[in-house]
Amino acid sequence: MKKNLIQLFIAGMILVNITSCSKQSRPVSPTQNRTIKFHLYTSQNFSDNDSTINFSLFIKKTGETVFDSSLSAMQIKDIPDAAHKLVIIKTIQDNTDSELAAGFRYQIQNVGNSWHTDTLSSGVTFKIIDFDFQ
Repeated sequence: MKKNLIQLFIAGMILVNITSCSKQSRPVSPTQNRTIKFHLYTSQNFSDNDSTINFSLFIKKTGETVFDSSLSAMQIKDIPDAAHKLVIIKTIQDNTDSELAAGFRYQIQNVGNSWHTDTLSSGVTFKIIDFDFQ
């Protein structure tokens, strides 16, 4: 009786191990690096504007935020000119058959919010988002 109980226990453990280790695999879309280079600058003279502005960068695909990052708050007069523009490079892994939206959001204290958005079409692996703040 004890021998049968041990054999039954071992058989049960083997069955549990086999069923728990089998995984169903889904087909995986091939991924590729997609790079976005963000440029932020102004071509206007804001040297007398002391208002505070907050910029953030984002990358989205249908219903999903892939990247979202805030820059340090600055005064509008401190936004650099084109020769000294801020350059941020972000590379993500994504299948190239999806369209991405990317750009800048900004909030000016006591004024409001706005944004600058561009898209990366399906198959595009590199894009420059050039934002001349006006």
